Amino acid sequence: MTMRVLVTGHEGYVGSVMAPMLAEAGYDVVGLDTGFYAECTLVPDRVRVPVIRKDLRDVEARDLDGFDAVIHLGALSNDPIGNLNPAWTEEINFTASVRLAELAKAAGVRRFLFSSSCIMYGMSEAAVVNEVSPLDPKTEYARSKVQAERAIAALADETFSPTFLRNGTIYGLSPRMRFDTVLNNLTGSAAATGRVVLHSNGEPWRPVIHVRDVSRAFLHVLQAPIEAIHSQAFNNGANDMNHQIRELAEVVVATVPGARLECLASADADQRTYRTDFSKFARTFPDFRFRWTIRDGAQELFEAFRAIGLTAEDFVDRRFTRLTWLRHLLDTGRLNHSLRWQAQGALHS
Repeated sequence: MTMRVLVTGHEGYVGSVMAPMLAEAGYDVVGLDTGFYAECTLVPDRVRVPVIRKDLRDVEARDLDGFDAVIHLGALSNDPIGNLNPAWTEEINFTASVRLAELAKAAGVRRFLFSSSCIMYGMSEAAVVNEVSPLDPKTEYARSKVQAERAIAALADETFSPTFLRNGTIYGLSPRMRFDTVLNNLTGSAAATGRVVLHSNGEPWRPVIHVRDVSRAFLHVLQAPIEAIHSQAFNNGANDMNHQIRELAEVVVATVPGARLECLASADADQRTYRTDFSKFARTFPDFRFRWTIRDGAQELFEAFRAIGLTAEDFVDRRFTRLTWLRHLLDTGRLNHSLRWQAQGALHS
């Protein structure tokens, strides 16, 4: 019998890669998305999946009927958006996420995969952080992930098995592209303007992971025996995926012909640094291999950008920076002060 999977946020940067991958793997996939980023398309969708067009905060019990698993990607997705209005991030990323898990459990959904983040470790004192390192969230987004993990874990029992995948900084080509993540930004800038701009000194470390490897890892966990993953957190990646920002920039310069590196180190640049230990994932899933390197990713991005003729105007287009796009929807009255669609701005499936 085919497993039926609900993917929230399936029209986001990760979801528009993961949902088609699940469908191509033979799963009966349904998406749930409010449609904030439905217009933010850079390349065509591979597969269209059936959609429940609904705000995460408005999910009802009947929306969960008949599903075997929920993959919960839906969230306000980064720190700048969290700073726009902290109440929205708490309401959507924490309160609505926990309510979704409660409804899923009540509906008899057995598996619940939660897309979390390595950002919750903060500016760690440890040289390398693992799943038992102290959590020290510094932003509203990071705090919302910590709160949601803890509350959803408390729901775990013999009928309901949540698993938490803590992703690093994600890169790679997606239909709903983002240029506000580091390798995408560096490569997009190089392809569109010939400049690779570092705003920090390039020394901070980041765990980085390709969007297709994120999706493959979720698929692998979805297929794993429940006893191997029940109510556990996993840093999602491999130990060779920790890189300094300068290394990312140098790879991009080597990939994009004629690109030049510019260092504009400023005092207010993002200096967060952390290296992540992915040993638990490797021990638990010894047969799984992450396929993408930063060199592969930069090459993929450059070739895609060249094929579509990415311009400097495309690179700074508000559709591909999450905060700028949400501000546009607010400023034009399509979203109201509660970050909900006005009637005239609503999308219909």
